[in-house]
Amino acid sequence: MSDTVMSDTMNKPAIMQGADEVLAVIEDNAGRIRLNRPKALHALTLPMCEAMSAALTKWQSDDSVKAVIIDHAEGRGFCAGGDIRFLADGATRGGADSLRFFHTEYRLNYQLFTYPKPVVAFMDGVTMGGGVGISQPAKYRIATENTRFAMPETGIGLFPDVGGGWYLSRLQGRIGVYLALTGARLDGAECFALGLATHYLPAAALDEAKSRIAADPGEIDAILTSLSITPPDARVVHSIAMIDRLFASDVYEDILAALNDDGSEWAMKELATLRTKSPQTCKVALRQLAAGAKLTDFADDMRMEYRIASRVILLPDFVEGVRAVIVDKDNAPVWNPSTPEGVTPELLDAIFAPLPANQEWTPL
Repeated sequence: MSDTVMSDTMNKPAIMQGADEVLAVIEDNAGRIRLNRPKALHALTLPMCEAMSAALTKWQSDDSVKAVIIDHAEGRGFCAGGDIRFLADGATRGGADSLRFFHTEYRLNYQLFTYPKPVVAFMDGVTMGGGVGISQPAKYRIATENTRFAMPETGIGLFPDVGGGWYLSRLQGRIGVYLALTGARLDGAECFALGLATHYLPAAALDEAKSRIAADPGEIDAILTSLSITPPDARVVHSIAMIDRLFASDVYEDILAALNDDGSEWAMKELATLRTKSPQTCKVALRQLAAGAKLTDFADDMRMEYRIASRVILLPDFVEGVRAVIVDKDNAPVWNPSTPEGVTPELLDAIFAPLPANQEWTPL
């Protein structure tokens, strides 16, 4: 964990040599995890995931820690995802490094989901991909006017992982499918309206909220309620009826046809968006959410998603998507297969197939 900060001391994080990407410290009666990689919008690295997991493990048996607070130290991010460039580079070398990251990240996601102490996540800024994975398991999820929430993986040839099969499939109607396919960005008011956030606070009130929670973790509900404000109008709510109707099918070609046949300005905009996405990823996401909705154990969802990850990172779309969006930034990916029809049931079966027993994902 050479790139992390860990501490056992009150209010004084111990800085390791060259290590500042995660600040973990006990303040009063709360453990605080602060992401501190602002130039990358706090995108998660393997050492960051390891440091967060280690802190959670230590605090679980520490009776002085009554709750955990997760936020970011500075900048526009809460957490913009995982280190995508690292994952793509790892994929070109056979995928072992990338899979180590996914295995560790998914263990962290599951650890947060099952954590016995209340977790409070402050989604004050960009919250995408991996940032969704470390905030959605929290009992308390705070949105602000700065929140920008999305699962944009269809645009880079990955898939909506870190529990997307669980969380998105459990949103009302077909909203989760819509978010998974289009990568639509939600603001804080929309997150609150859809239940992705439990509270809506002004960013100016966050420092007070954190200090009061640390001082009295038993009053988290009352503290957040007292500082909450009425959010602005949630624009996505006005589109729910259209989303439920036009994204009703689990067959990707049916969704494209429904949007095309509708012909409205809204439908044409969404259709144009989908035409830029990886057909493979869109079909994976539809199958993933349909399967995730039927699961009763979050560990089973993580296991499914690890199987998917182990396959899709070695397929052409992931490296190509990262090239187009992150490396060359030409935003002109050449997808393979290039059409929805080219993504066959056999390809999907191979992506979702069980791994050998000694390669399956396991929780801590």
